[in-house]
Amino acid sequence: MNISGILKNKYFKFGTVTVFYILWVIWLNNYWWLLGEIVIFDLYITRKVNWTFWKKRNGENSKLVEWIDALIFAVIAVSFINIFFFQNFKIPTGSMEKTLLIGDHLFVSKVSYGPRLPMTPLSFPFTQHTMPVVGGKSYLEWIKRPYRRLPGLGHVQRFDIVVFNFPAGDTVCLENQAQSYYSIVRTTAMDLINQDKREGKTVAPFDNYYSKARRIVRNRYHIVYRPVDKEDNYIKRCVAMPGDSLHIIHGDLYINGKKVPEFPGQQYRYIIQTNGSRLNPRTLERMHIYKSDVMRMGSSEYVIPLTLKNYNKIKNFKIVKSITRYENPPGNYAFYIFPHSQDYPWNEDNFGPLWIPQKGATVNLTLKNLPKYARIIHAYEHNTLQVKDSTIYINGKPATSYTFKYDYYWMMGDNRHDSADSRFWGFVPETHIVGKPKYIWLSLDKERHFIGKIRVNRMFKKIQ
Repeated sequence: MNISGILKNKYFKFGTVTVFYILWVIWLNNYWWLLGEIVIFDLYITRKVNWTFWKKRNGENSKLVEWIDALIFAVIAVSFINIFFFQNFKIPTGSMEKTLLIGDHLFVSKVSYGPRLPMTPLSFPFTQHTMPVVGGKSYLEWIKRPYRRLPGLGHVQRFDIVVFNFPAGDTVCLENQAQSYYSIVRTTAMDLINQDKREGKTVAPFDNYYSKARRIVRNRYHIVYRPVDKEDNYIKRCVAMPGDSLHIIHGDLYINGKKVPEFPGQQYRYIIQTNGSRLNPRTLERMHIYKSDVMRMGSSEYVIPLTLKNYNKIKNFKIVKSITRYENPPGNYAFYIFPHSQDYPWNEDNFGPLWIPQKGATVNLTLKNLPKYARIIHAYEHNTLQVKDSTIYINGKPATSYTFKYDYYWMMGDNRHDSADSRFWGFVPETHIVGKPKYIWLSLDKERHFIGKIRVNRMFKKIQ
């Protein structure tokens, strides 16, 4: 028998498919799936059941049926690949500029950290959480699976760029999805506090305003709740690992007491003062600084995010009198910064020190440090958490300590002053990790037109 005949032989096809299927079952570590071998045997050998019931087994099918058959196969194949091997991710915001640009399309590897099995498996193909065109939920919660991750090629490493589900994305205001629900509630609470201050009223504890703000927000917006794997996908750099200690001093990052060097694409916001002359837009564009990056504060003052390389160039411009990195000063409490407690007067430029929780580690719990761990305890690790008469209760029992079930990570954008990251919403649980972007397969510049939109120099660029 020649090679062509062997490839067409039903036993060869059956054997080949069986080998790959058994390897997949071993990887899955769920041997109940071996029952699927009955279907494979019938598909290739006995042919008793017409598993593709929408088309004729013998005889010619119409073009429509052939098209439907091809579409079904494509949906199943691509869905399988997306779940277990890789998926596309498009950069929607500038939080990682200039490392990654808005319009970059990334190849995200699921096998790098091990694919996470679907936790909400009943969903419309190729949607995250919302049906295209018609809107509404694209998934059903009739079946819910616990978190489980298959073995991968490795684990998250410090300074990896990682795609993950947005930890604060479990509750969403449909009319304002650009902000997290919790951020909207906190901002509303601060508005109520400021209103009382303006009216000369006594300011109550923040929790009182927060409860009132929740009621206001829930009356103002349509609120939806999303499972972990249906929360929005985010991309940031993992700057701190489980067990690390993180500190931000004057905008500089320290891990375990050591200053972290700037990454090549990392940038901060700078205040630039000129002698009255205008910065040349074409010169800035050659430095990959675009109109949308530039904020002009007057005839001679600009605010622009700059990499270290661009900072060194601009400071030598003859028209530049001064260039200063923006900083929110130490001790200036920012209510929007994690852990959202006045006991921790931190902001985006001066933050910590903060220990990153590690699986199996135990911490002593007090009313002061509870804000750092409260969301982990009740939202990520699914315990009931209450405070009564200055006593902390977990699952109805008094608690003075807590042991973590999962590892946690700290994610930050390379565009430090224009990134909503862990500084704003806290730790990222291992349950939320999606995958590791490997390279850019397409990059489109939204500020250009037609063929000029394609950034050819970024295509197939490896991500580091």
